[in-house]
Amino acid sequence: MKQFILNREPGKDKTVRLNGDDYRYLVTVRRLAVGEFFPALLPGGEETLVQVLSISRGVLTGKCLPPEAVSGETPPAAAKEKMPPIVLLQAMPKGEKMDMIVRQAAEGGITEIIPFVSEFSVAKTGAGGQKFSRWERIIKEARQQSGSKTMTAVRPPLTMSELFDYWKKLKESGALGLLFHHRGLAQESLHSYLDSSPGVVALAVGPEGGFSDKEVSLFLENGFKPLTIGDTILRTETAALYCAAAIRIILLEKNSWKLKQKKNDSV
Repeated sequence: MKQFILNREPGKDKTVRLNGDDYRYLVTVRRLAVGEFFPALLPGGEETLVQVLSISRGVLTGKCLPPEAVSGETPPAAAKEKMPPIVLLQAMPKGEKMDMIVRQAAEGGITEIIPFVSEFSVAKTGAGGQKFSRWERIIKEARQQSGSKTMTAVRPPLTMSELFDYWKKLKESGALGLLFHHRGLAQESLHSYLDSSPGVVALAVGPEGGFSDKEVSLFLENGFKPLTIGDTILRTETAALYCAAAIRIILLEKNSWKLKQKKNDSV
């Protein structure tokens, strides 16, 4: 069963009361009945198992139990990958493309999405309240669908100046900044960049038309490393997923390729 994400912590008696869209999803879509169980994530990311206690007048009441409560077996401790958070710095694209980018980023385990307005962006930072609420809803739906344990967050759109103020704070924590750019800039391999064991990986992706020469220079002056993957020009919504997936896979397999690297060095 797909995971469900609770918006609030349970009460002292470990019960939760779910209504509105959550109620309709669990009762109408999943067709849960009293006495049944469903897996869920608490707001802090901890796993729990919810037993349905009652369904009445548009409210589902459940009790949070430890995951092993039904099977009686304590699940083995999973070996957690020491993977740094991946932050997507996404220049605002046209229309509803940002919705797709947000959904794919949440499914792909991106930690944070930072939309910003660049020179070639059509969208502006004003009147972003509805968009921001929609993005939060999309993230929840995507995490429930995909089972991602990463608590993906999204920020309201920033200006370019605000973006670099935010980047300075990330950089202080040992962040690696990668600038995805289709023009021919001298670069190292992605493996080489990620070999530095960064505390955070920040990926900057432009809108339709990419970044201007001035913006590219600004990113490089602020410590970003140029990155090109392949020799084709990708759509902005494709580039975000494509590059983030490449970074995540390399980080997930880091222990493996580091081990091969050591063996080759010792030969």
